[in-house]
Amino acid sequence: MAYDFTGKTAAVTGTSGIGLDAALHLARQGARVFLAGIDADLNEAARKAAGDLAVSVHQVDVSDDGSVKAWFDAIAAVTPTLDILVNAAAIQTYGTIETTTPADWDRSIAVNLRSCYLTAHHGYRLMKAAGSGAIVHVSSVQGHANQDGVLAYATTKGAIHALTRAMAVDCARDGIRVNSISPGSIRTPLLEFSARSLASDGQSEEEMIAAFGRAHPIGRVGKVSETSALIAYLCSDAAGFTTGADFLIDGGLSARIGV
Repeated sequence: MAYDFTGKTAAVTGTSGIGLDAALHLARQGARVFLAGIDADLNEAARKAAGDLAVSVHQVDVSDDGSVKAWFDAIAAVTPTLDILVNAAAIQTYGTIETTTPADWDRSIAVNLRSCYLTAHHGYRLMKAAGSGAIVHVSSVQGHANQDGVLAYATTKGAIHALTRAMAVDCARDGIRVNSISPGSIRTPLLEFSARSLASDGQSEEEMIAAFGRAHPIGRVGKVSETSALIAYLCSDAAGFTTGADFLIDGGLSARIGV
């Protein structure tokens, strides 16, 4: 379903995977999008993918307070208001409580969780000035239940659910709705990294991704176009009575008992 975001402005983090596709999807439906990413090569690829769409790509470290503040200062120089914020930037780390290093723990918290706080904190003045708006945090099914060896990642994703609820309660007074989505396996560069990291016994990346798909009752991994459709809905007026909720988009993964 298409929504009309003409005249709306959006800030999106993550210049690949879910973030990039969400930015392009919103722009195709009329939004002016400010897209943030840290990797220069991915940022340039995002610029090329955007083509003539109203998407500007910014070099931002979403875990750094000064970098995020500078991004929103740059946005404020262009527009006095912001209608949509989508937090999709993330990293994947592996390890148990025994093997996760303090550096990996801190980096996961910074990129996956602190970024959601920083963008909302610095962007809030622009959303408040708009008088309404929608924030969507991209969490994960692993915020609900998780595989082995993903201590730091799962912790950040579960914390996003609590952040979403707390923000929804606080932000409602300013007409700003806050929700999260929890994807299962979605075909992104991050999933491909996971496939390479977890493959064993000579498995190829594609064979591992197919195995991920078979774990979902629907029988496949998801597409970024599917997450973008859900994000667009949550940012639209059609979801005007929806806030403080998490939306699973996991192909039935969390509904299955693994015994």
